[in-house]
Amino acid sequence: MHDLTCPWATKTDIERSYHDEEWGRPTFDDRRIFEFLVLESAQAGLSWLTILRRRDGYAKRFAGFDPVAVAEMTPADVEVALQDTGIIRHRGKIEAAINNARVFCELQAKHGRFANYIWQFVDGRPRINRWRSQENVPATTPVSDQLARALKQQGFRFFGSTIAYAHMQATGMVNDHLVHCPQHAICAEHASTL
Repeated sequence: MHDLTCPWATKTDIERSYHDEEWGRPTFDDRRIFEFLVLESAQAGLSWLTILRRRDGYAKRFAGFDPVAVAEMTPADVEVALQDTGIIRHRGKIEAAINNARVFCELQAKHGRFANYIWQFVDGRPRINRWRSQENVPATTPVSDQLARALKQQGFRFFGSTIAYAHMQATGMVNDHLVHCPQHAICAEHASTL
């Protein structure tokens, strides 16, 4: 039988599970959103599979993705993190996660929750795309350009338009499952209940 799943998710069980259970599902949960911000920034220049395999390591190192706890991390914590083989040991990415947590908390305080801030870029509702081929799915869009620019102005680091669009896909701000993928309809149904 022909596999109808999005092609990027068919290589390993961890990718398939992530695709089937998380990717593209709209979330307004700030901790979940922060988790994806950390993971996607860590991915820069690497494969998503590399990051998925270290997800548990990131959860341990970054306080279960509690943005308040991460915002309080110190230079000494950075040095310890640089020895942790459970994460990507890149000083710039580790420091960016801490910096971004601080900005995240500021925006959270200003807007009631970070989700209120970030979801305004799609008017609070997921954009449902109807791609027929993986080659049609863009790496960036004008909205991801706008989001990346806005977060950089707020102080975010390691967060360009490609990472912004990956974040939008992961958190369901856009539904980029291919139309023949069973998850396209499931994510669209989640979106219709918002």
